[in-house]
Amino acid sequence: MFKHRYTLPLLAVMALGAGLTVSQTTHAQETLKQRVQEENGMHLPARGMSMEQVEKQYGAPTRKLSPRGGDSARHPTINRWEYANFIVYFEKSHVIHAVLNTPAGNNRDPGTVN
Repeated sequence: MFKHRYTLPLLAVMALGAGLTVSQTTHAQETLKQRVQEENGMHLPARGMSMEQVEKQYGAPTRKLSPRGGDSARHPTINRWEYANFIVYFEKSHVIHAVLNTPAGNNRDPGTVN
């Protein structure tokens, strides 16, 4: 009898927690979907472009963030250039990805203070 008294409230709390997790996951998926659609609508640097091509087409970056990696062949140097609305990621000297800056600004260089 002692077990049954706490089983129902515990199940209710677990169900409520699961509902919040589903809600948060759904919101995150919608936010990601919106961001991908925005990126697809923008003219961002294409994979494979050289640093020189990016600078010629988009101008000088607002700032060049400190490189990461480069400690072995398996971890090539990743350079990051920040523009007003996006960041370009280079493996050595060629674009591997470009992403929009997030509204929260959480894709900034963690080693710097804004």
